[in-house]
Amino acid sequence: MNDPRLHLIGELMNNSYARARRAFTDRNVRDYQHLARLQAGLGVRFLTLNLDGTQRIQVKRQEMLAFLPEVIPAIQEATPVPLSFDHPSVEYHRVALRHYDRKKSGPPVVNSVAASREGLDEMLELIRGYDTHAVVMASERVVPGGTAQCLTPADAHAAARHFTELLVTKAGRRPDQIIIDPGLAPVGADTYGLVNIGLEAMRLIRTDPDLAGVHLMVGLSNFAWGTPKGVREQLENAYLTLGVEAGLDFALANPEKAPGPLPPDHPMVARLRHALAQGRAGADETQEAAGFRQAEAIMAICQEADPDEP
Repeated sequence: MNDPRLHLIGELMNNSYARARRAFTDRNVRDYQHLARLQAGLGVRFLTLNLDGTQRIQVKRQEMLAFLPEVIPAIQEATPVPLSFDHPSVEYHRVALRHYDRKKSGPPVVNSVAASREGLDEMLELIRGYDTHAVVMASERVVPGGTAQCLTPADAHAAARHFTELLVTKAGRRPDQIIIDPGLAPVGADTYGLVNIGLEAMRLIRTDPDLAGVHLMVGLSNFAWGTPKGVREQLENAYLTLGVEAGLDFALANPEKAPGPLPPDHPMVARLRHALAQGRAGADETQEAAGFRQAEAIMAICQEADPDEP
């Protein structure tokens, strides 16, 4: 990944990956150190540490909290690359930040601030007190009586403005310490136009003078989930081309795949642009109809790359 406009946040220390699951199951800090060194050598800007459960492993909260004081110093011994702590729990971040040595690695990242988070005020206090960067989930918003998914670019833009203001006023953050994630849906199952919503939201954020200086991030591995292996990485990299054009400058990704934008004139970029254009509803058309047309276009890309794919 050589594009200077895009920085990687390594995601390998996450129980979604087999090596991380084994390391957590065995409580093997040397394996975590190996994963940290590997990603650091591939040029990541931050290292994500997520000890949560997945479909393949059940993890109790107390197990995570008990292991953090051991694994965090071990990772910091292996590399000076700063950590990004990814979990919805305030307590997870409280324990992680208490055992993180910023003298060794600089400020860490708290991932994430979001409308659905319990203890949001406590999270803001931690961000201020430990002087961290912060990820904002702009894919959800506060509504009367609760929270809701952002289903328009304007909704995501408004959520970004709301939480940026909170982070500036309540947590003392500068815009350059704030990373906004508008969300990234699996394109193969996106019949609601969510990929287009995220791209347009990024464009709105980038043209808003009140949000000047903030960073934009997506979880890249979500994008091509479920597509054939032969096309998956090219689809991800084609998305990065479109994302960088819209203002994206961070991607949470597997650095071993060397993710990075393709040239704008690459055939896969053209195919993806065409497919996403199919997902934009016309004047007398429902979003569902446009969404299924987009899904058919993505399926055609996949079948062209892998004719045996059903």
